[in-house]
Amino acid sequence: MSNKEILLTYEGLRKLEEELKYLKGEKRKEIAERIKQALAFGDISENSEYDEAKNEQAQNEMRIMQLENMLKNATVIDEDEVDTAVVNLGTKVKILELDSKEEYEYQIVGSTEANPLLARISNESPVGSALMGRKVGETVEILTPGGKKRYKIVEINK
Repeated sequence: MSNKEILLTYEGLRKLEEELKYLKGEKRKEIAERIKQALAFGDISENSEYDEAKNEQAQNEMRIMQLENMLKNATVIDEDEVDTAVVNLGTKVKILELDSKEEYEYQIVGSTEANPLLARISNESPVGSALMGRKVGETVEILTPGGKKRYKIVEINK
């Protein structure tokens, strides 16, 4: 597994820890029970319930390993110490698309926490990386799937 630094907010750290706790506890017990029930059916050579439960067990263990590695390499962004003079990890940035005059607001997070549907974009994404280190009032040109777009940074906050 990779030892790449994982950047997280406290909320992101909490979610990963909760998922790990669930997978190691409740989910493992559920899968073990399903395996036990499948074994009760007898011959496992043609037992699809057993095969499905073992596959789910393998996927669960892989996710546990992935989460443990992520947590081991996690660096937590202290949102109280985030500098709002420039766009940085943990900041929320409001930008104005100069042609359409539409405003967008995003929170810049590490790639692990990115969720565009919740306006949480990665510092490694095209938009996120173009905004990093920029100040209010600056204009940024970003290559998007729809072509080059120009944005003005309107506001930066926590």
